[in-house]
Amino acid sequence: MTPTSKMPALVLCEFDDASADGVPSHSPFCVKVHAALAVLDLPYERRHLERPDAAKAFNATGQVPVLLVDGVAVPDSTRILAKLDELTQGGLYRRVDGVVDPEDRLWEELADTSLNAFLVASRWADDRNWPLVREAYFAGVPRPLRRFVSGKVRGHVVGTLVAREVWRRSSEDCWDRFTSLLDDLERRSPSRGFWLGETIGAADLGLYGQLRSFQTRLTPWQSNEVSRRPRLAAYVARVEGRTIALRAAA
Repeated sequence: MTPTSKMPALVLCEFDDASADGVPSHSPFCVKVHAALAVLDLPYERRHLERPDAAKAFNATGQVPVLLVDGVAVPDSTRILAKLDELTQGGLYRRVDGVVDPEDRLWEELADTSLNAFLVASRWADDRNWPLVREAYFAGVPRPLRRFVSGKVRGHVVGTLVAREVWRRSSEDCWDRFTSLLDDLERRSPSRGFWLGETIGAADLGLYGQLRSFQTRLTPWQSNEVSRRPRLAAYVARVEGRTIALRAAA
């Protein structure tokens, strides 16, 4: 849905450009917001922040994405989608009798929490992927310090995964649960259209942001697991094709 009144200036703050990996950002939440802006056909500026602490000027947590709306910071991808929905008078969330469909929010939440937990584990805890992730994330750190700094950050992130019960038992248990979740999503994937109907909504953007982020060179085993599920892989490709087509037509 296109807005009916003049839109404010939109600036998406993020850390990196991951176009070499086929996605606009290594952050799945930034990928989600990029896709939302494309679906809504909204012009926006990209602002790459050089250091994580630079984001604290806009968000106390130091996390991205942050969307500046006429200079006013809106942090967190879910809040950003809600703001874009407001600006476009209901362009993202499905509504039933004027109320946002709870399924839209529930699927977005599942993507942002459950799927994201496995994405974080695939990048930070999986030894098969860590060398590639370290080089991608810490390329700007001088090589003599890179192993020390990256190792310290990795230890902290893996600790949070243990606390969240994602990595507590074993790597085998983690990836068994991941593949079970993919199997469930495969069975639920629509054979045509999108997750909740014929138009892309917040559920699609949340799921796409996470699933597409598995499909990079950083996590080859997990990427292959998504590709091995034909309905799910076709769904992800359909969402991507739709956003690319809309952006190309802009």
